[in-house]
Amino acid sequence: MAEISGGEIHQRLKKAFSQAMRSGGEIAASVVATSLAGHEHDAPWIKENFSRLVEHIQQEVYREYLEAEHAAGGAAIRSVFSDLVDPDASAQDVLDLISGNFFALDRFFLSLTQGRKPRAGSTFEYLIRELFSRLDYPFTQQAIINGQPDFVLPSETHFRNNAMDSIIFTVKRTLRERWRQIISEGTRGLGFFLATIDEKIAVRDLPEMLAARIYVVVPTRIKECREDYKAAPNVITFEQFFSYYLDPAMQRWRASKIIE
Repeated sequence: MAEISGGEIHQRLKKAFSQAMRSGGEIAASVVATSLAGHEHDAPWIKENFSRLVEHIQQEVYREYLEAEHAAGGAAIRSVFSDLVDPDASAQDVLDLISGNFFALDRFFLSLTQGRKPRAGSTFEYLIRELFSRLDYPFTQQAIINGQPDFVLPSETHFRNNAMDSIIFTVKRTLRERWRQIISEGTRGLGFFLATIDEKIAVRDLPEMLAARIYVVVPTRIKECREDYKAAPNVITFEQFFSYYLDPAMQRWRASKIIE
């Protein structure tokens, strides 16, 4: 058996995993393409089914990510430990090697678990960006304007010229208390819209968000899952966001020659 520290084994596992693992962007792009098959350029259909698409694509990306993670993790373990096992090692020797590196494996699995949440968040942002683009909605992404919201519509330039006529749209897969950190991001705009798929926003937070002029944008199913969500005037569906806020703004921006 080759002698090697647990820390080195952990690093080798991480490197082997990253080499074998499909990127989150690749997985998300594949799921989006499959979900939109036959409707890639059908803006009315995408808009009408936006809520369903958001939830379905999120679920499918996560499922495919776990499958890819399982395959890449298994490949990494086989690759790393096969290099450490002598050709004439017995089954007991192999078991001893693996069990003796419990903490290296524990750190490896923990790093995989910790990586899922940020990847899920970036997938949600990617999904919104992709669907906005397919609907030909103009935006600037990650603009630095009194904070750094995910999207400024129609553009950062228009926001700086006329903030009250702009829309700030930020994406957070889950909220907890983090919504308070973004209150200052573009609060001068026409509206601050916070897209999420969080079904567990604290009841006390909804009135505070309303007072801060924050609209919570959710899929239709989530809007209907709680009585306080249904009653809150600042909890709206994606479809309501388009119909009552973004599409009227698009008409105004076109009429003013701000966009073509």
